[in-house]
Amino acid sequence: MSAADRSVRRSNTEAVVQMARDLGLDRVGVVTVAESDHGGFFQWWLAQGYHGEMKYLARDDARTRRQDLRGTLAGFRSAVVVAQEYGDETPGPVEHDPSRAIVARYARGRDYHSVLTARLEALSERMESEFGGFSARAHVDTGPVLERELAQRAGLGWFGRNTMLIHPRSGSYAFLGVLLTDLSLDPTEAFQEDHCGTCTRCLEACPTGALLGRTESGAPVMDARRCISYLTIELRGPIPEALRPAIGNRIFGCDICQEVCPFNQRFSPESREAAYDPHPDLDGVSMMALAERLLDMSGKQVQREFADSPLSRPGRKGLLRNLCVGLGNYGSSSLGAAGEVRPVLERAGRDRSELVREHAHWALDRIEGSTQRGEESRAEVSPDPS
Repeated sequence: MSAADRSVRRSNTEAVVQMARDLGLDRVGVVTVAESDHGGFFQWWLAQGYHGEMKYLARDDARTRRQDLRGTLAGFRSAVVVAQEYGDETPGPVEHDPSRAIVARYARGRDYHSVLTARLEALSERMESEFGGFSARAHVDTGPVLERELAQRAGLGWFGRNTMLIHPRSGSYAFLGVLLTDLSLDPTEAFQEDHCGTCTRCLEACPTGALLGRTESGAPVMDARRCISYLTIELRGPIPEALRPAIGNRIFGCDICQEVCPFNQRFSPESREAAYDPHPDLDGVSMMALAERLLDMSGKQVQREFADSPLSRPGRKGLLRNLCVGLGNYGSSSLGAAGEVRPVLERAGRDRSELVREHAHWALDRIEGSTQRGEESRAEVSPDPS
């Protein structure tokens, strides 16, 4: 490549980075499309069964495409990788009212897929105005793209022990998007250093033991089958009983491994994107009130209600399943709480969905067992009336 060509590529990259920033994207980098450095680890991870019921990850075509994008997306030379932050005013651990539903931060506002995809499409339009005709394809948690690997190669952060991409001055509360293009762009510098050091706060804090540490090569490992986010979002069937108490009142997703991260506690900035502001109906909503509301709705009504929210993914059955677990955990905490939640759980126990009924019955059994133990404990310490 001539010096003139290198200069043009460098200039084009600088222009693309500035365009992305002008569109409100917080971090931007560029990589050359190449064979994945983490393809071998991904194949090993699938072989362990850590993906659970996410069968789409293990399809032969998906494996091949993630190993090397060039095989099935011929012609794409570069990837523009962006991060859009969604942090809020409470980046660290907070005390939660156990009667209220906890929804993961990323899901409290509008669906990031639509918001960030629209931003990438706007970036593509600006690039076309600047460079003329070219091909581009946007990916936001879709398609055969290992976003976090590309983001690390583009200089946006490193892989933390919690498997998240972490930036030393921004933390990990960020959505990732990729715009593949046939433009030849100069790659930005990769992020090489691992700033986790000896910190293991995320591993120690995970209530279900989903984080397994690092492999010998340094890759962080998660058993998704034990992750609360997987259990409350991706899993379609019953939640394993042994893991239900650890879910607490987290009815959609989990932020624990991010909340305890020192980089989020110190540096995580609030989002500049109004679309990610918490929806009033999801900001500390009562689990009982939400369960009653969903029980009155059909599956189609729930999909319409949460049409532009990540909460549409588990659907009516999944959300009520999660709420039954949360209500069972809350109801087992005290006699007062047990009395509060019994009526809605008894109603859920008559629901048309077998999945909802089973989890409601489990919750009622959990409350009954906790109540009996409480009565037995009080009887042991009661003074002899004689």
